[in-house]
Amino acid sequence: MLGLFDRVFNRNKELGYSFDIEFLELFEKKSERLHMKRLAFETCISFLARTVSQTEFRVRNGDAYVKDELYYRLNTRPNKNMTASTFWQKFISKLIYDNEVLIIQADDGDLLIADDFQQKEYAVYEDVFSNIIIRGFEFKRSYKQSEVIHLKYGNEKLSRLLDSLFYDYGDLFGYILKGQKRKNQLRATVDMDMLAAKSGEKQAKLQEFIDNMYEAVEKKDVAIIPQQPGFEYKEQSGNGVAGQSVDEINKVTDGFLDQVAIAIGIPPSLIRGDMADVEKQTKNYMFFSVSPLLKKIKDEADVKFFTKKESIEGKSIEIRKPSYRDIFDLATAVDKLVSSGVFNGNEIRSELGYETTDEKIHNEYFITKNYTTADEAVEGGDED
Repeated sequence: MLGLFDRVFNRNKELGYSFDIEFLELFEKKSERLHMKRLAFETCISFLARTVSQTEFRVRNGDAYVKDELYYRLNTRPNKNMTASTFWQKFISKLIYDNEVLIIQADDGDLLIADDFQQKEYAVYEDVFSNIIIRGFEFKRSYKQSEVIHLKYGNEKLSRLLDSLFYDYGDLFGYILKGQKRKNQLRATVDMDMLAAKSGEKQAKLQEFIDNMYEAVEKKDVAIIPQQPGFEYKEQSGNGVAGQSVDEINKVTDGFLDQVAIAIGIPPSLIRGDMADVEKQTKNYMFFSVSPLLKKIKDEADVKFFTKKESIEGKSIEIRKPSYRDIFDLATAVDKLVSSGVFNGNEIRSELGYETTDEKIHNEYFITKNYTTADEAVEGGDED
């Protein structure tokens, strides 16, 4: 009886050890499936970053736009190593993935995005940023909140919110992938007469023959296996092992991608490239995702680049969002707005993202299909 208990306890110990091994293997497999998470994150973040990188940041001084040093930094060359589009793509990527982004201005005026930093928060004083690291270089000085551009995307890191969701999708993805691999797996058995291979030399030759046979079966479309005395090879494939189709794998991957897109505020149909209602989806994307993000950037830039007095005097940053519609598609609507006398030329140009002009005709209001002025229409008795 004691011997029986010993065997049972030893078997349980071995079983527990095997569970530990399986846990480690599962962890490794899960880490190997991180490509699904990285693909979803990179796809959605890059999509939003490319949209924002097409934005033009204008410097407004009263009623006029000026192209000064600030305009050059925001739209052409923020620093010596980046173009404006690359700079804003990195800005958006860090803002969304890390939930915050920090920009400092070097002594020569370059705008630099911090790779890492520490923030000391205060209740009634300005926050202080220190230990700022950019491309491996650590800045020794500290910066106050008024000296930097610091934005936060949300209340929590997006990556943390989606981690728990990824674990479930990752497990499901792994199980389906394993099933698909097993579906058409080549299976065979080898029966050997051990008496025919007792000597070491014969065992080595037999092992070499088996290795060559496996390599031929794996790599060649047609493999001929000669029969050997005391050796028999049998195919066991085609047992009807059920497995998931590739479509099931794609559905899991697309499902996780959709969840990430929704969390960022991008319509999943735009990410997938669906053509149905693309204009409506693009309009919602620009209104609910891009515009609020650009408003955050504008508010922060107005505070940090201009003093209170300058802001009151009319200095500000205006953002021209990338247009998803051609101006020729809007020609009919523009014609109606101008011919009805509701807007003049400069107001329309401003709405379309173009600079206003000093031309007299652009400051006048027109009415009727003949494009006469309102006063002329009244004097001439034109009721059209």
